[in-house]
Amino acid sequence: MDRLTAFDQFASDVRRELDETARHMEKLRAENRVKSATYKQLFAIRSTLKEIDRRLVEHGL
Repeated sequence: MDRLTAFDQFASDVRRELDETARHMEKLRAENRVKSATYKQLFAIRSTLKEIDRRLVEHGL
């Protein structure tokens, strides 16, 4: 049961970080900073988090 709880917490953390990343990107987009290094890093992070989330959903988490 502890492993399932850990996986649920991991899934929750991934989704929270995905939301935070998207909000930060939106803020940068509003400031017209889509070519900044920070935005590009966040884009890569968001892509990775989306893939992790997709796999979690695929496995019912």
